[in-house]
Amino acid sequence: MNRQLFGLVLGVVLSLVTAQAQQPASPPPAQQTPPTDTQQPAPAPGAQQSAPAADQPADTGPIIRLGVNEVNLIFTVTDKHGHYIPNLQQSDFALLDDQKAPERVNTFHQQINLPLRVGIVIDASTSIRTRFEFEQQSASEFLLQVLKSKRDRAFVMGFDVTSTVTQDWTNNIDGLQTGINRLRPGGGTALFDAVYTACRDKLLDASRGVEPVRKAMILISDGDDNQSRVRPDEAIKMCERAETIIYAISTNWTPSRGKGDKVLTDLAEATGGQVLFPPSVEEMTASFESIEEELRSQYALTYTPADFKYDGSFRTIYLYCNDRRYQVRAKKGYFAPRE
Repeated sequence: MNRQLFGLVLGVVLSLVTAQAQQPASPPPAQQTPPTDTQQPAPAPGAQQSAPAADQPADTGPIIRLGVNEVNLIFTVTDKHGHYIPNLQQSDFALLDDQKAPERVNTFHQQINLPLRVGIVIDASTSIRTRFEFEQQSASEFLLQVLKSKRDRAFVMGFDVTSTVTQDWTNNIDGLQTGINRLRPGGGTALFDAVYTACRDKLLDASRGVEPVRKAMILISDGDDNQSRVRPDEAIKMCERAETIIYAISTNWTPSRGKGDKVLTDLAEATGGQVLFPPSVEEMTASFESIEEELRSQYALTYTPADFKYDGSFRTIYLYCNDRRYQVRAKKGYFAPRE
């Protein structure tokens, strides 16, 4: 090989080596572009991510805290004749929580479609023996009309001296009717014990871990308690803890209102419900229809209270309509959760 040819080959080799040295190294697999969000599996609820993306919050704690801090308030608006008032706006109401305006109102809805959780609590004591069959029939018709959604649930409880659940949570109408038909009248009346037990054992946990629900107790009784160990104020407090509205139907058919009717009124008013006084046993169906209409004619708002403390204390609620021709029925307050 002559000198000229050797120089030419050496130049080509040097050029190739230089070009290879100047090329960037291939990125290792760990540094490849990550897949898009649609390619990544969703984290389990409550799971923490060790390296959140820049556009995601680094700590989910405040989001969870806000959920606990929110108050759900379901209420009814009527005129002086008891007619439901539709189409009102958030600006039509004033609200105080623990005597302070809320930090903010987060949502406001009319004619809410939240799933129902309804407890049918029937007085099965000796005092209502003569009208018991009508109570059973009316309660069955009510459940048939009110449980429209697959998400709705109800249970049946009867009480005399003790309380007995004859049908647990279900949306099966046949099962609920069977539960109602299993009840047999006899014995004394432990009304406050029954209300307390229904709220503590059934309604308190009815919405835990799932979507928000509307909780209501349909209480059928003459209100004449003579056997309870629980005091009236303890029964009301348990309803407030369970965030349950009581709709009471009095089985006192006499024109005069007695002590038992006052008991039913206090329970209903404290929880944002109402008490109905059908003039006869045959009119009980109309009372159930009135309750059904109200359950479908309500408003709901969620708000964040001001100066909220996780101390388990009772916080009062004062809600009224700016148009004083209308009355608002809502719960009187709630118990704050503990830290």
